[in-house]
Parts: sequence; structure tokens; C-alpha cells
Amino acid sequence: MSTRLATGGRLLNKTNAMNFTFNGRSLRGFEGDTLASALLANDQMLVGRSFKYHRPRGIVASGAEEPNGLVNLGEGGKFEPNQRVTTTELFDGLTSKSQNHWPSLEFDVGAVNSKLSRFMPAGFYYKMFIHPRPLWKHVYEPFIRHAAGLGAAPKDRDVDTYEHFYAFCDVLVVGGGVAGLQAALSAGEAGAEVLLLEQTAHLGGRAPVDGGEVAGTDTESFVTQIVAKLEAMDNVKIRTRTMGAGVYDHGYVLGYERLTDHDPAKEGPRQRLWRIRAGHIVTATGAIERPLSFAGNDIPGVMLASAVRDYAVNFGVSLGDRTVVVTNNDDAYRTAIALKHAGLDVPAILDARVLTQDSALMAQAKALGIRVMPGHGVSMVQGGKRVTGVAVCSQAGEGAVLEEIGCDVVAMSGGWSPVVHLWSHCGGKLTWDTEQASFRPDPARAPIGDKGQGFVTAAGSANGEMDLGAILSDARSAGIAAAKDTGRGGKASAAPEAVTDDEAPMMPVWLMPQGAGYKLRSKAWLDYQNDVKVSDVQLAAQEGFESVEHAKRYTTLGMATDQGKLSNINGLAILSDSLNQPIPQTGTTTFRPPYTPISMGSIAGEAKAHVFQPVRRTPMYDWHDSNGADWEPVGQWRRPYAYVRSGETVHDAVMRETKNTRDNMGLLDASTLGKIIVKGPDAGKFLDMMYTNMMSNLKIGKCRYGLMCSENGFLIDDGVVARIDDDTWLCHTTTGGAESIHGHMEEWLQTEWWDWKVYVANVTEQYAQVAVVGPNARKALEALGGMDVSADALGFMEWKDGTLGGFDVRAYRISFSGELSYEIAVPASQGQAFWDALMAVGDALGVMPYGTECLHILRAEKGFIMIGDETDGTVIPQDLGLNWAISKKKEDFLGKRAQERDHMVSNKRWRLVGLETTDGSTLPDGAYAVGEGTNANGQRNMIGRVTSSYHSPNLGKGIAMGLVLNGPERMGDIITFPGTEGKDYTAKIVNPVFFDPEGAKQNV
Repeated sequence: MSTRLATGGRLLNKTNAMNFTFNGRSLRGFEGDTLASALLANDQMLVGRSFKYHRPRGIVASGAEEPNGLVNLGEGGKFEPNQRVTTTELFDGLTSKSQNHWPSLEFDVGAVNSKLSRFMPAGFYYKMFIHPRPLWKHVYEPFIRHAAGLGAAPKDRDVDTYEHFYAFCDVLVVGGGVAGLQAALSAGEAGAEVLLLEQTAHLGGRAPVDGGEVAGTDTESFVTQIVAKLEAMDNVKIRTRTMGAGVYDHGYVLGYERLTDHDPAKEGPRQRLWRIRAGHIVTATGAIERPLSFAGNDIPGVMLASAVRDYAVNFGVSLGDRTVVVTNNDDAYRTAIALKHAGLDVPAILDARVLTQDSALMAQAKALGIRVMPGHGVSMVQGGKRVTGVAVCSQAGEGAVLEEIGCDVVAMSGGWSPVVHLWSHCGGKLTWDTEQASFRPDPARAPIGDKGQGFVTAAGSANGEMDLGAILSDARSAGIAAAKDTGRGGKASAAPEAVTDDEAPMMPVWLMPQGAGYKLRSKAWLDYQNDVKVSDVQLAAQEGFESVEHAKRYTTLGMATDQGKLSNINGLAILSDSLNQPIPQTGTTTFRPPYTPISMGSIAGEAKAHVFQPVRRTPMYDWHDSNGADWEPVGQWRRPYAYVRSGETVHDAVMRETKNTRDNMGLLDASTLGKIIVKGPDAGKFLDMMYTNMMSNLKIGKCRYGLMCSENGFLIDDGVVARIDDDTWLCHTTTGGAESIHGHMEEWLQTEWWDWKVYVANVTEQYAQVAVVGPNARKALEALGGMDVSADALGFMEWKDGTLGGFDVRAYRISFSGELSYEIAVPASQGQAFWDALMAVGDALGVMPYGTECLHILRAEKGFIMIGDETDGTVIPQDLGLNWAISKKKEDFLGKRAQERDHMVSNKRWRLVGLETTDGSTLPDGAYAVGEGTNANGQRNMIGRVTSSYHSPNLGKGIAMGLVLNGPERMGDIITFPGTEGKDYTAKIVNPVFFDPEGAKQNV
């Protein structure tokens, strides 16, 4: 029975008891407990079910490598699935529920899968779910969707807050064990600005549990002393409960800090995502103990030896009265000795090795009366939902049972593997350590930084050093080297001397016993969460999956939430043995960030709910809102779709606005259009590269419509460019393109034309802009008074600065409607006042504000394109009949060469035309036109699509624009558009300019 010891528990505050629940059962723990230690102290050995076979699962580890102990944590707005019990700190009122079972944890119907395991080996789904095909939709797919996932999805909005922090340092040390502390001390003494991250709440790592002496004192006292030194240093900062999640290029590191997870009543953000820029990174991330592969090694109560030791020493938890230790190395003896000192029974240590003489730890164990059985292993663990005993066999044999030993716990140790994840995230390579039978960082192939040299150094056991003295010496060297790399040349004190017990060499053991037959191999587990067995990996090799990445995906080895922290090395060894090749030749799978999962909330930070994406509002927003605006999101802006009056539908409002603008006068809030200033001696040359047509020869005071393409030749934006002075242009962009086009310009300036003398500034929000449109537009501006806006004084595609109604303005004579039109820009602070003045003088002229849908209809009547409607990322200017806007004088512009490719000049491209239905109805937006015959799949051939479709109140019929195969050469042809409601529409191909083709109205 698992219970709390009367002594022990170095991390506990037993004066502060805490109540919590597990599956509705009220339990008790102490401050300092993890949820795992508290559950074990209450004899809750069964904590979950495995993914595929729903086998009983108990806690295996004590840290982030735990594969089984995943629970649903919290309730309502604080609910979070798949939380690891070993890293969840206990707090009063914590609620947790186990996962992946029905109807209960103790009785799970899904456990029948375990009885059918012989019919569900590795990769069975690839073979089973492909035939017969008719079963897919109604049987296979529903089954897979129902089985997918582990924890429940949250249903309520997250009530917690999160934040992002930005930090800069010379040296970042990841890991707060003795190696990390020593590296931070050495780097700090050398003069570097140091930031140390430790994922747990405590510093010192495993050293206080594993014992030994440092500088003449015990390891726990040494940790206290070195932490005090670090805290006294102004140039060293320490953050506990902060995981180094990932290492990226240019010294960029993500840190994940849990601020109030352990104390939800505390005010402030729950978690913090650190974005760190470091000159050099030291990964002192320690090592993870490997499990052993033997039959029944997944039964609750089979645990890592180091974890059994941790629970006894750190949390005062006895996992059982009798513990059998199974090992291939000396470290597990420390567990046996610790348990014996705690007053618990250790019936036997099954050591797979046969040594010629006892090591110091072996001698200590024997002196305590522990039976040591060299050359032995486990044939089979006995028990179901918890361990009841082990069947002992010879490691060199095939599993014949020599004796049975009753026990409650099996403490296994297969050796230690350095935590190389952060080292590998940014390209660091590994080398095989034959002595430790593990991969370790290869210093000759470190991640390469901006200086052309390594910017990540591994230290301590993360670098493959397992002796305490070697760990401290290696960490000191890493700290000094990191400081030196950042230009800090100070001296650091010598590494303290350490004393630990000498250990005998470990012996690689990948399968126990080594000659185990299929019956035992099919019950020996590698990946506990995903139910991958030794026999599954061997089957993958037999079926030709020789690449480690292929075998991983075929078996799902290492694809669970623990990302193979316990299973990968053992799996690689089994695969290598099956392929009859050494482990280094097989290689490893790819290590990807984050090291352990981080919450979606921390990734989003403050970007949630109403601030998920800040809504941008024009200066006239409040006026629009109080005058019936039906809002439409356009990029990050909100624009009025139409102004709906009492008793009107939105459609009625659009029709009214469209008719009035043609007949009288309309006002459009055009403030959202992008406004980018391009300035400098090379500005003209730069714009000639940006646009398809010439901008360098544009005269001051003139405007020109321009097209902008990507380097692949596809149209990405359009707008009017105005020449302000000799070296200044103002480029208008689409609303949605303001930010992206500004970024597009900056990217080319910074990466390709960095030596050009050009400055680019996005001034979109600095100006309010109003389009005054319609036959009465000039009358309204003349009524305001202040500047001459006659056709002679301000011609089409010209601009002037002046005053109107006492406002300083810049007036552009441009038109996106085909009407007499002006766009007037004023400082943003005066936008509302200027709008009010226009509404006042326009009252007698039939003024109405109009929204984006009216704008679309007006431009479609004139055949003007809209980026995002007539374009979709595959359209070039030539498709839209805009050849006139492509300069024949320029040698080059972005997209020019791409547009000369064969498929760009092909006569099979779809090109822009107008479309009129034969019955006057409106074509469905996005409908596809069908031609004769069928394609290879038996589907009707597509020959075009509708890009824009509207009912025009000015023309009294439906109009549309579309891209059609050879469209301009097919004027008058009738083509068919199948509708989604079963109706076929027929439309005639016509000129896309439906209204005032001569342009008389805009040129008055």
C-alpha cells in the first residue's frame, strides 16, 4: 500500500495541509506536494488508461518525462486537459479527473481493446481502414473521431490572463540543478549578465536526493550556499517555475513561466511567455532515467528507480512496503539504500550485470541486508491494476521463471540519457556515448549562430557527465566559455571538489531477458501512453520501415504528449537490433520545441477576447455607429457596409445609397485606405521596382494608378500614387494591404536593396480621408469655399494642398466610382469635424453617406477590379486586361520575369470579362462556369468563375465580372453556371464596363 512516511519529505510544509479531489474523491496533501506525490500518498496508484488498449496506467516518473499521469484539471473557466500530475503543484481546492475511460477509471469498457491486441498491432489502421470503402463514412471515420484525443476539450471561456515578457541577457542558463547553478555562478563572476531558468519550484535538481559531498559539505547545503551567492549578484537573475521551451535562431529562446498555477487565489496573470534574446545559451537540463523493457512493465507500481527515490526523500511517500529493484547500473542501488533507511523492505535487487567485484554502492546495499541477484532480471510482472510480485529469470536466458518474489513496487533503471532537446532544437548534432549507452551533444557540431560559431553549450549531465565532480567542473567551463563568447573576460572561481561513490560500469539492456520470446515481447512496453510494445517496433522493421522517422509514424512511438522522453532510446535500440545495425546508424528522431507542452493561453498572451485582434476605428466611427452603420470587418478595420434606416433591410439601404450616389451625392469614409510615404534620393528607382508601371517619371502634383506584384508575378495590391515633391511619393493601398504592403516594401529594402537611400513610413492613421462622389460633389466643395476645385484648376488624376471650409486639406481628383469624385485628406484629429461640415453643405444637395457594398457596386458598374475579389493569389495583371499598366520601358520590376514563364503567357489562362444573365437575375458569387466534356475524374470541365456579382439599381439588372477561358475573344457567347440550389444560370459574356463606358461623368 502506498502511504505517507512518518519521516522524510524535504520539500513539504506539513503544517499546511491541503484538500483536493480526484474523480470526486476528497483527498489530503501538504504544501510542497505535487499532485502525483499527493495521489500516491493516498494510495491512488491507478491514475489513467492508455490510449489504444485502455490498459491501467500508474505514475512512472517524478518529473516532466511522466507519460501516464495526465488529468483534466480545474473546472469551468479554469478547466485544462492533459495536465501532468508530476509537474502540477498541489494547492488547496484543486480538482482533478482522470482521462480516457468510460464509464469509470476502475471499470473501463475500452479495456476490451487489450484482449483484441493481437488483431491491432502497429500500423493496423493503415491496413484496416481502407477497405471496404463504403464503410469509411459511416463506420470507420465516426469510430476514429470518437477515439481521437485524450482529455476533454474546454467548453467555457478561459477566465485567466496571460502575458508576454521580453528579456535580453549575455548568458542564458536553462536548468537550475547543480550544473546550472555552477554555470550561472561562473558566467556571472566573469562579468556576464546572466538569466537562469528552472522549470520546477526548487533549485538544486537531483543532487540533494542523490547525495554526495561538495566542498566538504552535503549537496543540499552546497545548493543553499551557491543560491545565496547568486542572489547576491546584481548581474544574475533567477526565475523558478520557468521552463526553457525552445531554442531558435539568433539566440532566441522561449521561456514558459507558471506564475499562479500553484496558487490560483493570487492576483495577476496565470502564466507568462518569455521571449529571450541571449548572446550565449547554456543548456544544463540534466538527464532522464530510462525504463527497462520487460513483460508487464506498464502495470501500476512499476516505476523509475529515481522516481521511487524522489517520492521517498522529497515528499515522504512510501510507494509500497516491498520494493524490488531491477537495474543495469549502480544508480538504482541508491534507491534501495534510501528505502532501507526509510524502514521499508527491499526483497531483492535484480542486477542484469555480472561483475567481478562489488562497487561501493553494491557493498552498502549488501551491508544493509539487501539481497543482490547479479545476472538476473524480470520475466514477468505479476498483477493487474497494481503490482503484486515479479517472476525472476536469468537475463541471459529466454524468460524461464526461476522464482517469484512478492512485492508492491518494481523500481527499474535502464541507465540515464542526457536531455539533449534544447541543444538539438537549433541544429545541434549528437554523438553516441558507448560507455553510457546514450546520445550526448557533439561539441564539434554545436548550433551555429550569427558569428559563425556555436552559441549553445551543454553542461553537466546534459553534456553526458554523470559524476558529480565532473558535472561541476564541466559546468564551470561552460559558464566561463559562454561569458567569453559574449565579450566578458573576467575570472571565475574554481569549481568546488565533489565526493561521490564510485560506480561500476553500466551494461546496456534493451530487452529483459535478452532472449525473450514473442509472448514476453508482446507484453513489454516502450511507449506507455500510445501502447507501443517491443514487438510493434520489431514488426515495423520486418515490414520495411527501416528509417527511424518512418518507424516512429508507423508505430506511433514517441508521438504521445511526452514526445518519447522515456521511450525513444529503448525504441531506437530495439529497431537497431531488428535491423542488425548499430544505434548511431539508426539515428534519432527530430527534437522539436516546446520541450513540454505550453498552454495556448500563454502563446496568445493578452491577445484574447476583445483584444484578440485590436479593432481599428476611423475618426468618424462614432458618427457611423449612431447613424445606422451595419459594420463589416475589413482587415483590422471596421467599415460601414451600409447605413440602414428605420424600416429598411440592409439590401434596401445598399440600393438606396447606390442610386443616390449616381444621381446626387455620396460620402464615403476612405480613411482606412493605406497611405505609405516613400522618400529619399532613390525613392523613384525603388517604386519602379515595386510597381509594374513607371513611377519615377510621375510629375509633382500628379497621380497615377499602379499595380504591385509579388516576385512570382501575381497581383497583390493596387492603388493611386501621388508625387509630392522631388524625392517624395505617397502610395495609396487597399485597406487590407496597408500593413502587408508596408512590410513588403521594408523586406525588400532591408534584404535586397539595403544600400538604396529610401525611407518608408506608414501614415495611414495620421489622416482622415473622405470621398466626395456624385454629380453634386464639386458644388459641395465650392459651398465650403477656400480653394478652386474646378476642372481647370484640379484636373482628373491631380492633387493640390489648400483649405476647404477652414480645414487644411489635400484634395485628390481621383475616382473609384466613375463619377465626379474627390478624395479629401485632413489630419485625423479633424476628420469628424470635416465630415460634419460636408454633411451640412450637402444637405441641400441630396447627400447620403454610403458603405462598402455601394462602393463595390459602383466600381463593378465601371469594370474596376477589387483586390481580393478579382484576384486570389493566382491572377496576374494580364488576366485582368491591365496590360496598359505594365511598363514596356522598364528593364525590371518585381514579378516581370515570372510573368514571362510559359504558363503565364499561355492562351489557356482565364481572363476578365463582364457577365449578364439572360433573365436579368444575379449570378451566385463564386459560381463556376462549365464547358463541354468531362475531365479525368469524370467531373464537368470548368472554364471560368464569377469573381464579383451584384444587382445594379442604376441598370436595373444583375451584373457580374468573372474570369473565363479565352473570355475577351468570346464576346456574346452564352455560358452556364450551375447553382448550389440545383438551378443552372445562363449568362452572356460582355464588356466588363457596364456604365458610362466613355467616362463622361467622371471628367466633368
